[in-house]
Amino acid sequence: MPFVEEESAEGPDSRRSGFRGRQDQAEDPRMPAFFIGVVAEITGAHPQTLRNYERIGLLRPGRSAGDVRMYSRRDVERVRRIRRLTQDLGVNLAGVEVILNLTEKLEQMQTRYDQKFDEMESRHHDEINRLKSMLRRITG
Repeated sequence: MPFVEEESAEGPDSRRSGFRGRQDQAEDPRMPAFFIGVVAEITGAHPQTLRNYERIGLLRPGRSAGDVRMYSRRDVERVRRIRRLTQDLGVNLAGVEVILNLTEKLEQMQTRYDQKFDEMESRHHDEINRLKSMLRRITG
């Protein structure tokens, strides 16, 4: 994915974000797309605060080929969550780390549960169809 300095055909937003690519890539919330200054502006956090969050492990922004921090939409949401916890709820950064880690584990467990449920539902549906077919053959 090329990074651009000048305004591109995608419009002025692609220059501000530093990302130019296919539409489906731009919509991926994990795709690095924003420079630190843009994230600071969006979230109200100082760039040094963002660097500190990275230093202590609360954020893991991607890096461009030139080693420039590039933040995804998911990173931006994470910064907003960190700021909400620290500023609105008074949680310290150690507490934020625990909360974020537990939240991630819960989301992973929910994803696994949903996958297992879908698999089980599909197997049950297949078994019901098999039994209906068998019943039709027997009564039929």
